[in-house]
Amino acid sequence: MRVHVVSDVHGRADALARAGDGADALVCLGDLILFVDYADHSRGIFADLFGPERAAEFIGLRTAGRFDEARAMSARLWSTLEGDPRDHIEAAVRRQYAEIFRAMPEPAYLTYGNVDIPRLWPEFARPGHLVLDGTTAEIGGLTFGFVGGGLRTPYRTPYEIDDEEYARKVEAVGEVDVLCCHIPPAIPELLYDVVARRLERGSEATLEAIRRTQPRYALFGHVHQPLVSRTRVGRTECVNVGHFRGRGTPFALEW
Repeated sequence: MRVHVVSDVHGRADALARAGDGADALVCLGDLILFVDYADHSRGIFADLFGPERAAEFIGLRTAGRFDEARAMSARLWSTLEGDPRDHIEAAVRRQYAEIFRAMPEPAYLTYGNVDIPRLWPEFARPGHLVLDGTTAEIGGLTFGFVGGGLRTPYRTPYEIDDEEYARKVEAVGEVDVLCCHIPPAIPELLYDVVARRLERGSEATLEAIRRTQPRYALFGHVHQPLVSRTRVGRTECVNVGHFRGRGTPFALEW
């Protein structure tokens, strides 16, 4: 059995269309939308609406940890648009989702990332796309558990939830062979982004579940350029499957 795993697609529909080649199924760990591109300031919803120079300024403020200033700048720009800013964002997100889900191979098992908008997915998911969050699926005789979304941060991305709600989803998954989450377990070397030079948030609940239940694999994404991409916790191989927007190739899991 061979499963390809991707995370942090961020608009890479071209590569996503080929991500299932040679595999029995695709697993996607979320972050389908590209709002801002830290590498190419001309890409993403923010740049499409306000231009690359404004996007570069916005990214610079966020990178420097000046979140209040970034939000104030963003609010000023949104106020220049006609109508409700949320309508502009949702229209752009819908366009990206339409393209991404058209490219998504079938069968695919998906969960949400922190920048995703779960309520919109049913409009675009096709019959071969199974969306899971806080539940399990059997793939090739192994039980895969899925926990989507992210934890609260100063970035205030769309699908951030309280620690308690996240922990309940981890608990609901229970003992599995492969634990699939968008964000990593709370192990510092897995959380440090060497390009952004900051620690991202990880889940203590996920780490505790790994220690207690010892799945074969714990798979995740979220940290685009991690200090360490894989480590072991007991018998569990913890693997960051890679920044799919940057790499364009999936992680392959075989058994």
